[in-house]
Amino acid sequence: MIVARSLSEVEYFQGTVLSIGTFDGVHVAHQQIIRDVVRSAKERGGRSVLVTFDPHPKEVVQRKRAEGTSPSGPVELLTTLSEKLDLFSALGVDETLVIEFTFEFSRKSFRDFYSEYIIGGIGVSEVIEGYDHGFGRDREAGPAELLELGREFGFSVVAEKEFLVENEIVSSTLIRTCRAEGNLGKANRLLGRRYSFSGSVAAGDRRGRSLGFPTANLTIDEPRKILPANGVYAVTASVEGSRHRGLLSIGVLPTFFDGHRRMCEVFLYDFDGDLYGKRMTVECVEWIREQRKFGSPDDLVKEMNRDKIEGQKIFETRQL
Repeated sequence: MIVARSLSEVEYFQGTVLSIGTFDGVHVAHQQIIRDVVRSAKERGGRSVLVTFDPHPKEVVQRKRAEGTSPSGPVELLTTLSEKLDLFSALGVDETLVIEFTFEFSRKSFRDFYSEYIIGGIGVSEVIEGYDHGFGRDREAGPAELLELGREFGFSVVAEKEFLVENEIVSSTLIRTCRAEGNLGKANRLLGRRYSFSGSVAAGDRRGRSLGFPTANLTIDEPRKILPANGVYAVTASVEGSRHRGLLSIGVLPTFFDGHRRMCEVFLYDFDGDLYGKRMTVECVEWIREQRKFGSPDDLVKEMNRDKIEGQKIFETRQL
């Protein structure tokens, strides 16, 4: 897949089928739209293109609104830009244009954007969007305005119906809620894959090794990336092309500290080696238990052994 960082890098081609959006999560509803873009482009003998933005538009708008008041932090992400691009490529997209999102860009009208970037820039034969697509300054335009523009300039428009999972409309907001509530299973079903994140293994205080559970302490690649809720999870971890089963513990080490910073630790089954400095990608398979404070390190070790057995049971019933 070709990745362009400016409009000048995209060759004009009128036979382009495209979709525009932030695509945070690249969940099952996004995937349906993307597959339809790819399918339609192939049927037309055209090109499939996605247009997305970095940073997240909400982050830029919120920062502007917060000027002169308390500072606004970054918007947490279900998928980082690099993760999104990998998922787009895996779905068969020909090209993605990543537009740097600024406040000045956010003030561009729907019509001006389409005239400059789509109709006169990329070229377009069909646009496929979700049922609730909103675009332009203050989300001034939706599917109705897009249909009207398509009639004026000769491209077709498809507004797809809402995508339901378990009788709920799939959305990034719903996935964020599931994540916050610790409902990993539902979040994974809405995503259509296991929630994952990546980081580098950093040296820790070796507390896990002293307890008989040596762990890899992860420094997450992207600080805006949303991590699962505090607790213990069955996971798979990929390191340098090798995939391992393991347990993930996320939390503030309440048995040992009051107010410790949040830690992300991974214990791998049947692994004995040096991981320091290596990059690890973790896929969350299933939630095991919440984080809690134990009366002593011995009590914690007993629970960790139970976690290990529970994780093994989970892996026996999963295709990994």
